[in-house]
Amino acid sequence: MPTANTQWSLQEKTIAKEAFELSYRREIAAVMAEAKRQATLAADPADLWQLNDFLSARRHYLDGKYDFSPESLVFTFAQLIKEGWLELQELDGLAADKLSKIRILTLM
Repeated sequence: MPTANTQWSLQEKTIAKEAFELSYRREIAAVMAEAKRQATLAADPADLWQLNDFLSARRHYLDGKYDFSPESLVFTFAQLIKEGWLELQELDGLAADKLSKIRILTLM
């Protein structure tokens, strides 16, 4: 769901990219930890195929979720905050109107 006419300054783009990459690394670390846990518990081939399915599904989901499109970043950041991968203060430096929109969206 893109936001119409949202302009991002160079400084805001830098802040947004850093926050985006930080949340991605956090979420990938969680996926890796879960994959290691499942691999350790694997007792038969079916467990391995289940792990493969888990990884394929997560990759598909994350590839779609982590699309750095300026038009939808406000929504993406709100989602990441709601899911616990990002903190609002990690977006300090964005324009007040963007922070306000993100804050409001986290309440929905």
